[in-house]
Amino acid sequence: MHIPILKLHNYLLISIQTELDDNSAIQFQEDLLNKIHKCGSTGVVIDLTSVEIIDSFIAKVLGDVVSMSDLMGARVVLTGIQPAVAVTLIDLGIHMQNVPTALDIEQGLIKLQQELGE
Repeated sequence: MHIPILKLHNYLLISIQTELDDNSAIQFQEDLLNKIHKCGSTGVVIDLTSVEIIDSFIAKVLGDVVSMSDLMGARVVLTGIQPAVAVTLIDLGIHMQNVPTALDIEQGLIKLQQELGE
């Protein structure tokens, strides 16, 4: 399944509205990195409000997306992390101490602007 990536000024907004399978997670990773490169985006907000559970592969891909985006010069803010997803990330050893988080997309955009000093 294709996950829409919206452009807002110099930011990219993604709201994952479905449970991810391995193929859609990899496709999302490729699409996001290509969009960062194409648009020269400096920030990304990934909303996980609709994601209730993740497995180890999806958790790793999510961690990789954050790291790869950072390498490309785009700061990532994660929003809407459900309790079960947070528990899974920690249980799998995927610690995102340096990744800003927020409760929703609106707060995520504010956090992103703070992170980027804008």
